[in-house]
Amino acid sequence: MALRHKSAQKRHRQSLKRRLRNRSKKSTIKTFTKKAVEAATTSAENATELQRLAESLIDKAAKGSTIHKNAAARKKSRLAKRINKLGAASETNA
Repeated sequence: MALRHKSAQKRHRQSLKRRLRNRSKKSTIKTFTKKAVEAATTSAENATELQRLAESLIDKAAKGSTIHKNAAARKKSRLAKRINKLGAASETNA
């Protein structure tokens, strides 16, 4: 760290911690989103449970300003749209 001022050094340390925390939250959101979409092809009950969990994680990330509130709304909307589409497709096949 080549920062001269103590306050700048501290801000840099804080930003690194925040970056790791934010990356972890985003990764978890992506994981549960994928799991919910996969589950939508097999089990509707399991898919809705995973969808609720993913939406909860998205809301928490938006609340803590990891992601923007509009980005959170967009992610939730697209997830619901995909799950509904897959659910309708699996019903017609069954």
